[in-house]
Amino acid sequence: MKLDELVHSFHQLFQDKKSEGFMAWLEKQERGTFSFIQTFVQGILQDLSAVKLSIEQPWSNGPVEGQVNRLKMIKRMMYGRAGFQVLRNRVLYQWPLS
Repeated sequence: MKLDELVHSFHQLFQDKKSEGFMAWLEKQERGTFSFIQTFVQGILQDLSAVKLSIEQPWSNGPVEGQVNRLKMIKRMMYGRAGFQVLRNRVLYQWPLS
């Protein structure tokens, strides 16, 4: 199996919300040819219950992580350049969508 097919099949498991196919995918890749994928599988197996729940549940922390990323980017851009009030205004200002 080519690497792009392998990645697509992994992504498809999350799209289809099929946790039963996930275990079969892990077992197959554990015996696969890519050593870095085998390492990835070992990492997943260490926290298998959380990964299975992330497949089955509809919730996502993506919006929260997006806001955290935005805040960190603003802080990095302004480091040493302005005071807290300017940082506060920049964080709270909502850019208009075009």
